[in-house]
Amino acid sequence: MLQGLSDLGHAYIGFLNPLTLAYGLGGAFVGIVMGILPGLSATLAIALLTTLTIKLQTNDAILVLICSYVGALYGGSRTAILLNIPGTAANAASCADGYALAKKGQAGRAIGIATSGAFVSTLFGVLCLATFTPALAEVALSFGAFEFFWLALFGVTMSGSIVGNDPLKGWLMGMLGLFLAQVGQEGLYAHDRFTFGWDELSGGFALIPALVGAFGLAEVLTTLADPIERKIMDMKDSVLPRWREIAQYWRTVLRSGVIGVFTGLLPGVGEDAGAWMSYAAAKAVSKEKDQFGKGSIDGLMAAETGDMASIPGHIIPCLALGIPGSAPSAVLMAAMIIHGVQPGPMLMIQHPTFIYEVVAMTTLASITILLFGLFGVRPLLHVLKVPRAILMPIVFVLCVVGAYATSSRLFDIYAMLAIGTAAFFLRRRGYEMAPLVLGLVLGTLLDKSLRRGLVLSDGSLAPFFTRPICIAFASVTLFTILLYVPGFKTLLQRLTGTMSSLLKSLLPRRS
Repeated sequence: MLQGLSDLGHAYIGFLNPLTLAYGLGGAFVGIVMGILPGLSATLAIALLTTLTIKLQTNDAILVLICSYVGALYGGSRTAILLNIPGTAANAASCADGYALAKKGQAGRAIGIATSGAFVSTLFGVLCLATFTPALAEVALSFGAFEFFWLALFGVTMSGSIVGNDPLKGWLMGMLGLFLAQVGQEGLYAHDRFTFGWDELSGGFALIPALVGAFGLAEVLTTLADPIERKIMDMKDSVLPRWREIAQYWRTVLRSGVIGVFTGLLPGVGEDAGAWMSYAAAKAVSKEKDQFGKGSIDGLMAAETGDMASIPGHIIPCLALGIPGSAPSAVLMAAMIIHGVQPGPMLMIQHPTFIYEVVAMTTLASITILLFGLFGVRPLLHVLKVPRAILMPIVFVLCVVGAYATSSRLFDIYAMLAIGTAAFFLRRRGYEMAPLVLGLVLGTLLDKSLRRGLVLSDGSLAPFFTRPICIAFASVTLFTILLYVPGFKTLLQRLTGTMSSLLKSLLPRRS
């Protein structure tokens, strides 16, 4: 424990230099801008910045990405309050009360409440990140090739619920990502697979062009195809929060922080779930339920606290197990791999201090959103006045440059254009791209773990189903799939109802 505290202290001290602070502020600024612009997202911010930070030192690059992640989710509350359009999906719960306050002439007050809630909840999440991640990583050190196989397969299974409402579409995209990961030379003996005699495919599909195409180019095409123009609400009052007013909602902050972190720990549950569950919990215990949706400070605080606390919650399983819980965390994990850090059970051995460095990064990110939220609100809102016909071509140029810059291969640009165009049409049919990226990231791990396991067992499949951790992962994976089978779901509901009735009948009745 003392060693962990020492590593954490060194991590904080290591980030106290002007250049690192500048990187953090820059990443948060870009993230907030991405979050403010409706249609853009935290996922896109991380994907684009991964290409722009490829030459930076690992810690500096990941600091920029984490700050942009936090900044984008925070920035989305601006348009939720002023336009009634959530900048990201996680900010949808903030629309009702935030916009209602703006219509009452209290837009600044609403932004101040959102800022303070986001800052406090992120710090609460950072505390949980520092506490739970090392312990979970220690448990994960007992994993071998057999456990890694089931871990990767479980992660792909989660693609059915990571985004969207149709698990079948998520699984299809996850399987497509697994297939794309097999293209090129395989990892053990360097044999070409699925190249069809095309030498360019021997190197496989690089992760950065796939990320930029799936999120960057597809987002550009989607935004230009469906432009939305809304009038911005005037902001005449101060954005500085009333700290006494915030202090009276400490129960809401604590409850929503716990809910946000808990939903973040669950693979497949996005940041929006943390916001909605926190909002529902606040309304359930509130003495002023009738004010929710009409400008409730309690409701706005709960929504913003819940979604921001889920960010460190998503990072915990991402670092310790290599299983991201949302689309932005899936892209963040891919970016870590690109920068030479492999999240998962081996992280504590290969990079023993990295977890504490991420804790320091997330703390710095929470401080940067507080600074921008209180002192840079009005200048940042000018971004909404930039015509999309100007902004989207700039994003497209960044996509092309980012795809080419990593390996200087024209093939990567063609791959980005092909994946991006396909992603555009797939998204219009309801297929999300996060499962594709998750399958692409986990595909190599699944393939290598399966083949290494078969080598260790002399071709026997028995260890994959008899080792304790394998049994647990296999059971959870199978149960997750069966949950989406209508017959099994109905049977489970009937069984739950029967058990509930039986327990009620056994309990003594009150006279």
